[in-house]
Amino acid sequence: MFSYPHTIDNGAGESLTFVRRVQTPQGEMLEVENVVQPGVGPPMHVHHMQEEALTVVQGRIGYQRKGQEPQFAGVGESVAFKAGDVHRFWNAGDEELKCTGYICPPDNIEYFLKGIYEAQKKSGGERPDAWDAAFLTQRYRSEFAMDEIPAFVQRFVMPVMVVVGTLLGKYRKFKDAPPPVAPRRA
Repeated sequence: MFSYPHTIDNGAGESLTFVRRVQTPQGEMLEVENVVQPGVGPPMHVHHMQEEALTVVQGRIGYQRKGQEPQFAGVGESVAFKAGDVHRFWNAGDEELKCTGYICPPDNIEYFLKGIYEAQKKSGGERPDAWDAAFLTQRYRSEFAMDEIPAFVQRFVMPVMVVVGTLLGKYRKFKDAPPPVAPRRA
């Protein structure tokens, strides 16, 4: 589906390069590199099934798990978020933040983030276009969630938006969207 490496950019100071997919004893892993401008970073979110790790190559990263105080890491230090950890990170310095890292297993992260980044660019702002965000977050809710979206909006408003958006033809661009990954059983 994707050729490597390939880079996505959200138009708001964050770019992410998907370097390659590799097989490890733990399963498939997606190697990534990101560049984040000062003060920028994704909102509080969760990967229900993926572990994410970042190692600082340049700059200073701020990160926070839900309900905990912010923490910071510098060059050579790594930060890891287990599957299910609600978290966020940001550039906590005055220069570009550059990190290397991985997501394991990748599942639909590339498709999801590509869509979210494009929706953010489309809206010209800090937040993704609401119609596209509704489709993507509903379709891939078994894999990802945006903690900053109120539960009522996620459970009731977004499903209605997806029905209306489908009727209005807003989601033709997602006709080849991969199926969501079913939750894994322990």
